[in-house]
Amino acid sequence: MQSVVDACRAGTLSANPVVVISNNKSAFALERARREGIAAYQMNSVTHPDPDQRDESILHALRRHQVDLVVLAGFLKKIGPSTLAAFRNRIVNIHPALLPKYGGKGMFGANVHSAVIAAGDAETGVTIHLVDAEYDHGPVLAQCRMPVEASDTAETLAGRLINLEHEFLVETLRNIISGSIVLPPGA
Repeated sequence: MQSVVDACRAGTLSANPVVVISNNKSAFALERARREGIAAYQMNSVTHPDPDQRDESILHALRRHQVDLVVLAGFLKKIGPSTLAAFRNRIVNIHPALLPKYGGKGMFGANVHSAVIAAGDAETGVTIHLVDAEYDHGPVLAQCRMPVEASDTAETLAGRLINLEHEFLVETLRNIISGSIVLPPGA
């Protein structure tokens, strides 16, 4: 999230981040957003026990802040059906692996990197994809690759990949905004 905000503030990404929503009350993203003057909300099963109510609250916040494109950058929960329908083909996710491998429920953070190493893959990378009702399933918009080194652990691989993730997310968003990457028709 911070790399996107920084790129917007620096003028290298022609966008205006207007709202941050996290399911994790202790997510540093919420504090960062508030420091930047961006509306920040925590919405999860504690604040909104009913999943449909949570979905509607997320949708309401996105609409209230006049969001055009939703970027999932660390949001690890499924997006509800109302939000998916209202923002069809306008929700993108960043994933720290080359999808379709190493995606799905539970495949985030160290779990992804451990799976890549356990499989003996020679490369890994970053995938930016459209979000649908399944984890890490929507159409791939862009991917970039990085070699896996023989000495890599899940921790070292994650450490090397994180900067690439930040740069590639901003680059991909820039390509979406410029029209170099054309999103399918929305809702």
